[in-house]
Amino acid sequence: MTGPSEDTPDDAYEQRAGGRARIPGPRAAGDDLHAPETLPPAPPSHAVLKSLLGAWALAACSAEETQAVEDHLTECAPCAEEALRLRDAVGLLHPEESLDLKPLLRSRVLEDCLGKRPARIPVPVWANPYDTETARLDALLRDFGDSEWHTPVRLKWFEEERRRSHRTTVAGVIGHLLTVDGLIATALGLDDPLGPKAPPGGPADRTEHFWNSSPYPVTRKVREPWRAQGHTLVRTVSFAGRGVAELSVDYGGFALPLGDAFLERAFECWVHAWDIAEAVDYPYEPPSGPHLHRMIDLAARLLPGALAGRRRSGLAAPARGLVAAGAPGRTLHLEIEGAGGGGWDIALDSPAAKPSRDHTAAEVALDGLEFCQLAAGHISPEEAAVGQTGDREAIRDVLFAAASLSRL
Repeated sequence: MTGPSEDTPDDAYEQRAGGRARIPGPRAAGDDLHAPETLPPAPPSHAVLKSLLGAWALAACSAEETQAVEDHLTECAPCAEEALRLRDAVGLLHPEESLDLKPLLRSRVLEDCLGKRPARIPVPVWANPYDTETARLDALLRDFGDSEWHTPVRLKWFEEERRRSHRTTVAGVIGHLLTVDGLIATALGLDDPLGPKAPPGGPADRTEHFWNSSPYPVTRKVREPWRAQGHTLVRTVSFAGRGVAELSVDYGGFALPLGDAFLERAFECWVHAWDIAEAVDYPYEPPSGPHLHRMIDLAARLLPGALAGRRRSGLAAPARGLVAAGAPGRTLHLEIEGAGGGGWDIALDSPAAKPSRDHTAAEVALDGLEFCQLAAGHISPEEAAVGQTGDREAIRDVLFAAASLSRL
């Protein structure tokens, strides 16, 4: 025979399963209401509840255990302080998601959400590529430490008959984007990021002023004003209503309608994000097919004007025959293959002429990404892998005109 148990009430209560105290729940609905009445279980002790704090912080307690712990925390200051420390420690076990997961996750989630319920104030279609590309570049920059911000980056463009380049840093590239985006900001009546002493002129003059305005190198602090300005631009045009896309944006030597200026800024943002990713040896995906198509379409629409400008400078062959504005004239058919591709007819002899397939003098086929590299000045016309038939002189002039669209 054994004697009476010497367990204390707390010991009797602390029956553990897997090392954790088991807290009895309330009487089940099916219990016999006429059974002999028993005393309610004693509340768990301070020691038991303290032992459950780690499981509580990890959300691993049962409902009864959670309720008992949280009731105890309202009465016991030392346990409450310990619980807060444990909950903060658990938060450190879940760091910010890495960029390696899904670079386009944000745009896909937004697209899915907006497909189910359109935004009350939607972003204009022509501003979507800029909104997406600035977000993608910002996601890349988010993981950068101080050393990456000072990584050398070589900006490349094509001028007249040869390639040009300028050496800067990742921070310097973001400063360049900030200052050129400022042209759109001033067109919308917003503050110029260069302040009241901003120099007149185009992107190159503004960028040189920004780079030279301080004796110290540009640092990672440039990210915040660049990103804030991008948000402000998108928000402003979203609330502006119809007609704002036709507002003129002055680039110094030329002007673009606001809708085209947003596409141009989206293209440059992507190209320079590509430059940055290459400098830090990080993979970077091209824009989505619909956005890439809009960027290529803008470049194709600018080609007749660029060709006429080179002709005035003596860098392209003279026009073969002038026609009245709107009349059909000699045409080059440009076929862009791959994502974002399509076909475009380019007027050869006058920007005001109407392209006509009946007057096609040449045809050119290019991969979409290679055409974008050409238009960005990253490859020369001689390096582009082109399928071509017809007038070789016209083909050469159009390829060089495409390269001349690039600039610092």
